[in-house]
Amino acid sequence: MSTETATTTQVHRVWIKATPQVVWDAITKPEWIDRYGYGGLPDWGDPPQLGPYTTNAGTGMQAGGVTGPVVDGEVIEVTPPERFVTTFRMLMDDGLKSEGFTRLTHELTPMDNGVTRLTIIHELDGAPNLALLVGGQLADTGAGGGWAWVLSDLKSLLETGEPLGAW
Repeated sequence: MSTETATTTQVHRVWIKATPQVVWDAITKPEWIDRYGYGGLPDWGDPPQLGPYTTNAGTGMQAGGVTGPVVDGEVIEVTPPERFVTTFRMLMDDGLKSEGFTRLTHELTPMDNGVTRLTIIHELDGAPNLALLVGGQLADTGAGGGWAWVLSDLKSLLETGEPLGAW
């Protein structure tokens, strides 16, 4: 996939055997966010507050030599435990940073048998390189597996108590 054909809106879904409140906590509380995916420590408050935020490198990223802020944006909607909307700008790479802010929506839907469907909608207009990254298209370059990997790691953590492993 070239940057010219990167999808501008990506939708990723995962079904997790956990209540919406448990999944909500995992996507909004820094102590949970630091335990899966690439890890990170957002400063949006607990509970998240509307307004600007910065996510600093979490424990795993720091162990890999990453320091400082890695993402910034603005919290624009907080509807627990159903919907969480932010803007998102990757700061770790000047090229990605220059693509600007994208919109990231988390939707949580209760299903039968204690399962929650988590849907990530990432609107990536004007951010073709970020679209490749979060779409997992750069996994073979060492850049990670994007949202599919993050959601798999989250699911593993919530269902087994253990994440999949280091990025």
